[in-house]
Amino acid sequence: MTAKKTARSAHILNIIAEKGKIEVAALSRLLDVSQVTIRKDLDELERKGFIKREHGFAHLNNMDNIGGRLAFHYDEKLKIARRAASLVNDGDTLMIESGSCCALLARELADSGKTLTIVTNSAFIADYIKDAANIEIVLLGGIYQRDSQCLVGPMIHEMAANYHVTHFFIGTDGWSERTGFTNKDQMRTQAVRDMAHSAEEIIILTESTKFTSAGTIPMNIKNQPKAVITDPLLPDAVKASLEVAGIQVISDL
Repeated sequence: MTAKKTARSAHILNIIAEKGKIEVAALSRLLDVSQVTIRKDLDELERKGFIKREHGFAHLNNMDNIGGRLAFHYDEKLKIARRAASLVNDGDTLMIESGSCCALLARELADSGKTLTIVTNSAFIADYIKDAANIEIVLLGGIYQRDSQCLVGPMIHEMAANYHVTHFFIGTDGWSERTGFTNKDQMRTQAVRDMAHSAEEIIILTESTKFTSAGTIPMNIKNQPKAVITDPLLPDAVKASLEVAGIQVISDL
């Protein structure tokens, strides 16, 4: 995808996220491109699971579905994913947890041409990059969560224990100075803890907006996260708290 097309796709997603639903003709006028071009863009976004199309309109996918969540702050998430991808070397084996930034990271790595092994509990990610011949995908088994399209439960711990990786990339639903990184789902949180035992370094991928609220489940990751990759709008006070805790903040996107 060219830089121009990527920027247009991000703009389209921002517009649809703001309006909820919009006519193809209206998008064509707003972006000053032909309806044929817009339809091609929308076809690709629908194929990726970001949106749905019906009767000349486009609207966001189900927000309980990871494809729908990808549409929000897409541009920021894509930049975060690209910065994270720069940390991965050809030949690496890495772990990636379920999440929107994590899914975009997997796609960036698939498109990079690097020969990699990705161990994940995300059925969405496995399907998202299934076309990449350069990526060997290891899908950890367990109980399938339909909305998040990931696998959870005690089998995750048993299967993840068979691997040792340098980097484990995860998302987060929130953060507080008292509890650290948090999530909203108990079983997904436990899956992250179980996978973390196999990693030397845990890297959080998240937009700065996640630092304004906390989820209900503290992650309590025994292997302290080594870095956070986020956008430049992270408040200075939060950045200082993270650095005091020994966490590197990467926001040079």
